[in-house]
Amino acid sequence: MSASHPLFVVLAAGKGTRMKSSEPKVLHKIAGQSMLAHVLATVSDVQGDVAVVIGPGMDDVAAEAQRVTPGARVFVQASQLGTADAVLAARPALDGHSGDVVVLYADTPLIRPETVARLRAALDAGANIAVLGFRAKDPSGYGRLLTDQKGTLSAIREEKDASEAERGIDLCNSGVMAFRVPNISDLLGRIGNANAKGEFYLTDAVEVGVRSGLSTAVVECSEDEVLGVNARDQLAAAEAIWQARARSRFMEGGVTMIAPETVWLSFDTQIAADVVIEPHVVFGVGVTVEEGVRILGFCHFEGAVIGKGARIGPFSRFRPGARIGAEAHIGNFVEVKNTTLGPGAKANHLAYLGDGVVGAKANVGAGTIFCNYDGYAKHKTEIGEGAFIGSNTSLVAPISIGAGAYVGSGSVITKNVSPGALALERSTQEERPGWAEKFRILMARRKATK
Repeated sequence: MSASHPLFVVLAAGKGTRMKSSEPKVLHKIAGQSMLAHVLATVSDVQGDVAVVIGPGMDDVAAEAQRVTPGARVFVQASQLGTADAVLAARPALDGHSGDVVVLYADTPLIRPETVARLRAALDAGANIAVLGFRAKDPSGYGRLLTDQKGTLSAIREEKDASEAERGIDLCNSGVMAFRVPNISDLLGRIGNANAKGEFYLTDAVEVGVRSGLSTAVVECSEDEVLGVNARDQLAAAEAIWQARARSRFMEGGVTMIAPETVWLSFDTQIAADVVIEPHVVFGVGVTVEEGVRILGFCHFEGAVIGKGARIGPFSRFRPGARIGAEAHIGNFVEVKNTTLGPGAKANHLAYLGDGVVGAKANVGAGTIFCNYDGYAKHKTEIGEGAFIGSNTSLVAPISIGAGAYVGSGSVITKNVSPGALALERSTQEERPGWAEKFRILMARRKATK
């Protein structure tokens, strides 16, 4: 890797009209994170500067750039005059910089950090301009990389301006480029717009540079890595590629996925070794799973921590603030939100646990709900260690159930329960012999008279 202090210029000014969305294209998400954030994350480990170029009125894009990379400088491309014009919109950053300049695209979110490193390594090897290319299965629509007999890059030709012979080339331009030149603003300023679209193409920097005696190089990567997202189907394709990469990474690290193609992950998902994941599990943003957890099918998690050796599912849902202790059991159709369960606690069936604490080895029976919301504010439920909550119980918060206490099935508990006590709340059962048959006869008569 070069010792040169780089400047990463991320182009994010595209309107993305093919997305048919009120949201800027680069803010559409892959694995729970905007495409712009993915690109910024790619360069986050490099000690360099970041400039993001946006279009007029894209305040939300600027805010996202500075949220992800607080030191990023944001520049506005006033008119859509092409990619060279977009890079020159960051001229104050370019003119104050003496190291490498790497141009990336916010709608190309799958590029890997190691690929950017290889691109900069080509500058270390003597190139003034390095271009990231790929071999396309179908090169239609892509710019072509024109090389001489020695493989030296001489120009990049946009398809609309290419000859028939040039269109037969399968080595295509990704748009990603790196520069080590004395004055990049001067180089880009010499690019003209005599082309089919009348735009100033960054790709023409190669031809302009070669005429000035600059050396060039091509670095190749896979086609998937430089997939550009301009429409919803391409967004879905990029999501699929990202998910496949992430699944492979986790399985290589010791995670078992019974049907990996059905498991969906987020950009910040953390899963330890010896976790087993059954089919159809979704990890939203902010989930950590510790060693030895078994997750049964059809679960959905976000903002949750699942402790070592826990057993979860099937059909469990964890919302933000769920903290599941080691060896705890959370079963089918149990929803947990902003609640901590201690080690060995159990809620195996049909429960809602919202805004609470469940002590170690406590048992929450089927049909139990934490009545946490009064229409205006959320209130807390506390269940002590070793307590037993019978089935079909409503705990009306704020409330505390003492350690080792029992709550009888079918109770509505509105007052605190002392440690070790039994709490019951039921109406006296009443039985009326013969009532059912009399009722059926009465209903039949009413029906007959209608």
